Amino acid sequence: MNQIFPYANIIAGVLVLIVGFIFHWVGQLICLINWELATKIGFAEKGMIPEYRVYEEAIAVADVLIGWIYGIAGIGLILGTTWGFKLAWFPGVILVYHSLSVWFWTNNQRKAGHRLMSDSARIIWSLANFITGILAILIAWHGA
Repeated sequence: MNQIFPYANIIAGVLVLIVGFIFHWVGQLICLINWELATKIGFAEKGMIPEYRVYEEAIAVADVLIGWIYGIAGIGLILGTTWGFKLAWFPGVILVYHSLSVWFWTNNQRKAGHRLMSDSARIIWSLANFITGILAILIAWHGA
């Protein structure tokens, strides 16, 4: 397996576990189980209008249904397994999608007069998802 740089698979695995598994899967699971707790600990935005909450809950369901794969892929990448490199495609493409969708979704919210996410949170969240996703895709590509 070709590596982009030494220990790239371990770095990608840790990022997939943190950004993908913890923030997406665990965070969205908490949102589905207890929305108030999710807003209190920062997994969901406070003051969300009902129309946005319906959308956010639907996305949470989708993230919970697919996000468990992130944990398996992250562990596989850390261990350097062949299946970990193959599974890395899932979090890779979904996290790139999330980075773009969050950026444009929050942009549309702002145009509608709702500023639920600060500029710094928006930038950090979009970059964390994008960088993790691109790295996972590159690792999957080179490790396949």
